[in-house]
Amino acid sequence: MTARGRKNAQGQARPRKRSVRIGGHDTSVSLEGAFWDALGEIARARRVSLNATIAAVDRERLGNLSSALRLFVLESLRRRGG
Repeated sequence: MTARGRKNAQGQARPRKRSVRIGGHDTSVSLEGAFWDALGEIARARRVSLNATIAAVDRERLGNLSSALRLFVLESLRRRGG
């Protein structure tokens, strides 16, 4: 792996915190860059906003939101064969 590839992989693995609005309330969510990217792709494919996607996961979750979002991404990738 090149130095640039290692730096990119490290950036994708580093948690990033973002503010989102769910049910009229602001909250923050920490996810690794790769998960934020995947969530964005899923939202675009469904033609909904990232906040709407996160809110839908939030309504169905049992544990903490960050974990629920990671599992949502994993399940979405499994369903599409990725």
